[in-house]
Amino acid sequence: MRSARVVTPTLVLTAHGSADPRSAATAREIVACIRRLRPGLDARIAFCEQNAPNLRDVLAAVRGGRAVVVPLLLADAYHARVDIPAMIANSGTDACRAEVLGEDDRLIHVLRQRLEHAGVSRLDPRVGVLVTAVGSSRPTANERTATVAHELTLTTRWAAATAFATGPQPTLAEAADRLRAGGATRLVIAPWFLAHGRITDRVKAFAETQGIAMSAPLGAHRQVAETVLDRFDAALALRAAA
Repeated sequence: MRSARVVTPTLVLTAHGSADPRSAATAREIVACIRRLRPGLDARIAFCEQNAPNLRDVLAAVRGGRAVVVPLLLADAYHARVDIPAMIANSGTDACRAEVLGEDDRLIHVLRQRLEHAGVSRLDPRVGVLVTAVGSSRPTANERTATVAHELTLTTRWAAATAFATGPQPTLAEAADRLRAGGATRLVIAPWFLAHGRITDRVKAFAETQGIAMSAPLGAHRQVAETVLDRFDAALALRAAA
């Protein structure tokens, strides 16, 4: 008697969506990288708003409704905790949600690498890094983001501080003053963002007016795709153990 073939659920990488086309393009590039890393896996892109395809439509098209929704988000804030779960619940499918990417060591490695690509040496003690992120109304989410600055400086001689481009303090200007007061004479902004967009453009404008260098966002790096697959696998294991 032949055993039934186990069908692996579809990975639905879900971004918030943006009016800036660079954001959606990066999300699609990450999905393409996931497909290269794991051939045969049905990996699809979806968005909560502003871009197509919408998450509800993608879930409706998945055969049997078996899907794992992986939020393409760094912070476990409103979109991950409210928007995406509500859309899954309203889809009437058997989909489940994975954890956000968060402060994964691989992503911090990519952030450090982006700084090195911008010409910042790990051994330069003059460097003060402004790790700049989107702020959240949830203090716990901001506290988790703040750990990135500490982790980033490991194996380097840099100083680092967290700044929020929106919402809570410290602002970019406040974090820059703090680093200068601590002795940093060469400031650089490290955007804790997955892609360029309107917010990173505002951060870049600040950097240019202050004469501060800025590295690239995380982007469609292989280790970003690996982190997505890790969240997918963890969600599958949790479902199997339930």
